[in-house]
Amino acid sequence: MKRIDPGFAIAGSVMTIVFIILVNYLTSSHYPWFIYPTFVLLLWPIGVYFAKQGKHKQLALSYCVLIIAFLTVENFLHSPRNPWSLYAFYPIFWWPILTYLEKRALTLNVALIGSTSIILYYAVLNVLLSPQYPWVIFPAFAVLWWPLSIYHAKKKTYFAFSIQASLLIAIFFIGVNAVSSPDTIWAVYPIFCVLWWPLSMYYYVYKRRFIE
Repeated sequence: MKRIDPGFAIAGSVMTIVFIILVNYLTSSHYPWFIYPTFVLLLWPIGVYFAKQGKHKQLALSYCVLIIAFLTVENFLHSPRNPWSLYAFYPIFWWPILTYLEKRALTLNVALIGSTSIILYYAVLNVLLSPQYPWVIFPAFAVLWWPLSIYHAKKKTYFAFSIQASLLIAIFFIGVNAVSSPDTIWAVYPIFCVLWWPLSMYYYVYKRRFIE
């Protein structure tokens, strides 16, 4: 990408966008479908420019702003009463944040701050936009793996990781079972399967020492 001239990318992108807008206006002016190829075409010159300059942080920030702007326009045009774009905003913001943090992005403190803030963000959205069902448990379950994995990877406590991760999975399934279908106890089945993870780790790590 560094060999491509940014001026060529800008000119090609602008010419194509103008052509697509004209085609949209002449053939189907009632629906602004040009925004989709325009969004993709804008990524090209922006990516070429920042890659040629070696400015990867600015590239992440620019792409983040462009994606958020695209989602906002899409949300406003097609479903203004349902602000679904808000669900994607905060995780997208973490792309440039982690890029600017560089090596510090791999620290446990960043993982704790990031996972906690993401859970709080979705909890607020859950309460304000759809309080009838606590769906926040799903993104919470996903982001809790972030600090858990970093902590045990740095400590190299893989057996303890398998135990705590299995406990996290069990709590997740029990929670989903309780809020989704409390009359049917199905969580025991995936929990039983997950228990083989720490058991296999135990026999592989500890029992092998006695054999040797």
